[in-house]
Amino acid sequence: MKKALVIFFCLCYLSGFSQQQDDPKVGLVLSGGGAKGLAHIGALKVLEEAGVRIDYIGGSSMGAIIGGLYASGYTAHELDSIFHETNFNILIQDDLPRSAKTFYEKEDTEKYAVSLPFNNFKIGLPSGLSKGQNIYNFMSRLTMHVSNINDFNNLPIPFFCTAADIETGEEVILEEGSLAKAISASGAIPSLFSPVKIDGRLLTDGGVANNYPVEELKRRGADVIIGVDVQDSLIDRENLQSVLDILTQIGNFRTISEMKDKIPLTDIYIRPDISAFSVLSFSEGEAIIDSGRIAAQRNYGALLKLAARQDEPPVDIQNKRKDSLQITSLEVEGNNTYPRSYIMGKLKLKYDSMFTFDDLNVGVNNLSATGNFDKISYNLVPNKGGKDYTMNMQIEESQNKTFLRLALHYDELYETGALFNLTRKSLLLTNDVVSLDVVVGDQFRYYFDYYIDKGYYWSIGLKSRYNTFNKDISFDFANENGDLEGIGVNFLDIDYRDVTNQFYVETLFQQVFSFGMGAEHKYLKVTPESFQDEEGNVVNRVFEDNNYYSAFGYLKYDSYDNKYFPKKGIYFDGDFHIYLFSSNPDFAEFSIAKGKLGYAATPFPKFTTRISTETGFKIGNDNVNTMDFFLGGYGNNPINNIIPFYGYDFISLSGDSYIKALLEVDYEIFRKHHLSVSTNIANVENKLYSSGNWISMPDYSGYALGYGLETFLGPMEVKYTYSPEVDESYWFFSLGFWF
Repeated sequence: MKKALVIFFCLCYLSGFSQQQDDPKVGLVLSGGGAKGLAHIGALKVLEEAGVRIDYIGGSSMGAIIGGLYASGYTAHELDSIFHETNFNILIQDDLPRSAKTFYEKEDTEKYAVSLPFNNFKIGLPSGLSKGQNIYNFMSRLTMHVSNINDFNNLPIPFFCTAADIETGEEVILEEGSLAKAISASGAIPSLFSPVKIDGRLLTDGGVANNYPVEELKRRGADVIIGVDVQDSLIDRENLQSVLDILTQIGNFRTISEMKDKIPLTDIYIRPDISAFSVLSFSEGEAIIDSGRIAAQRNYGALLKLAARQDEPPVDIQNKRKDSLQITSLEVEGNNTYPRSYIMGKLKLKYDSMFTFDDLNVGVNNLSATGNFDKISYNLVPNKGGKDYTMNMQIEESQNKTFLRLALHYDELYETGALFNLTRKSLLLTNDVVSLDVVVGDQFRYYFDYYIDKGYYWSIGLKSRYNTFNKDISFDFANENGDLEGIGVNFLDIDYRDVTNQFYVETLFQQVFSFGMGAEHKYLKVTPESFQDEEGNVVNRVFEDNNYYSAFGYLKYDSYDNKYFPKKGIYFDGDFHIYLFSSNPDFAEFSIAKGKLGYAATPFPKFTTRISTETGFKIGNDNVNTMDFFLGGYGNNPINNIIPFYGYDFISLSGDSYIKALLEVDYEIFRKHHLSVSTNIANVENKLYSSGNWISMPDYSGYALGYGLETFLGPMEVKYTYSPEVDESYWFFSLGFWF
């Protein structure tokens, strides 16, 4: 009897053992490697083709991103399509869409080359080149269909990823919470992305602590482990050409050493040939994905045998991605300074109405573009019935309130200039900003701005600027505008000085539309150099030395995607000033109206067409010639009524009214390298509209051939211009953001 029982239990044990081996649990480990991690997609294609069922996924860094999305229900081919359609150059930067910024924020980000924290008069450095907001928005959208799953073991395929505690260096296993936040933390490459805060810990790239978490899969009961390794190999001294190469080599010492123990734990080891790529080779994504496919194909026989041992086929997951949703409530954590109404105003959140994910991303980008938050994360939790959602938002308010900003610029009018800016947020009120620009160089200038941002309510601002430049102009031109007698010279050096102070209120609509009004004081002084009259006497003349007081209103619409090289969008700027008082005893009330309309489109890849037309005219007093319109030269930041015009030097044409049209064709020969051909025409004279000459054939025309390069300092541009009327040509060169 005892012998029979022993035989019975042995048979049961062997039966269970056989059953376990006949349906092994398969774990998949995906290493980090930046862009090289796209090879995981190619390997996953082969696993699917072989019919292998994955029961558990563990990943680090890019392996966490690919593995997390695969675990949430995407197929390898869906991942391939997603990553082919994704512009990683945008994702890995904080370069939010221009449409997400208010007019104040547009000016703020299109002027400074460097922005550094400056708290307690100490210059700091950002924790990363990017906050990673675009990456998080992208992952949140892709994982929205599993946003109600808090435990990653309950995903279609159980999943975990690794991260590193930035304070202690300890490995952190992420297996619950927000999937989008977890994989964003695991992929936060040090120095490239800022650390991510989860449960009070600052987390960075999982590769720092464990870039190939095969042991964790073993602990979770995986019988067979497939590993895809896209980590770097050590390179020889001849290829160590830069500081980045050396730092990467040092970082690889530990991971390569650890792989000696990790590879034996891997049953099917897949090693793509990624030696030709770097961690940022996203532009070569197709070749990287194919390298993963080729490497996995070398193990195809082993994969087929493994699939044959599995009783159940891979899970066929029907992905339930949604294009729109309805949000019925908002829960916000972390807003200690900024009120809930401010956050909702930036989000443009309206309950009980349908939102697209594009709408949601626009709202989050609007909030991020303020610069008041280090990180914005959110989770969409379905309410009962699954028809609507609660938005749980966690925000991390920036502790940096003071910034030092720098820029450099050169152009033919102002010549060299170095810009130093000091910006302070929340100085007097929670949502105010005070900013002071000081430009030193050939022409000293300053610009002061105090702005209270009330979102879509009426915002309030104070501005003050001092602007000066010197320019040689023809004597005939000076005589027309300054009533000079013949003095026997061809050119005069004009000293132009402007001090303008404004108080204004404005309101915004949809970030691209602005209406404002206010009061202005302007001090204008225009003097030529001293000269001798026909009798040898030194003459000092003043064209203008007066104060003016005016009321003004403006209307702006700006949907351009780029200020300097727009590829799409519409631009409109209308301005009306009525000058009421002056220190000039001969003053009589007058008004100036001007407007500009532009349109940009890219009908063919790399070919952009830009068309614009503008006009301006004076109503009333004719005695103030210095407030006329002056055309000529090239610039992107004109003041008063100085208007760029190809084919003529600065301040070559003038009149109390003008009309101008511009056509430009831009060809982007390489990324950020632009060749352009331009033509502009204009009529400029006094009483242009009352005389009817505004509809006559243009009196002035000019052409330009240009080259432009987008750099971190701003645009670098060279333009050769020519006008057939005067049969003269001019070169214009500029470097850096205009200020």
